[in-house]
Amino acid sequence: MEVTATEFKTNLGKYLDLVATENIWITRNGKTVAKVINPNVSSVDILSGALEGKVPQDMDRSTLREERLRRYELDD
Repeated sequence: MEVTATEFKTNLGKYLDLVATENIWITRNGKTVAKVINPNVSSVDILSGALEGKVPQDMDRSTLREERLRRYELDD
């Protein structure tokens, strides 16, 4: 979620409650100046959630690595 610095300051309690479920990017003059994250959620869980639905369920870690390496070799 992206909010302006003024909105964040005005409704601090609201955004402190929301940070439990999603990250918040604070902007000033259209530029991101801060990111508020939940410290109780692991980085792996956050990344897994971001990738959910983008990687087929039948792929395992080694298959993903092989595909990534193949793409790298094609770029050379």
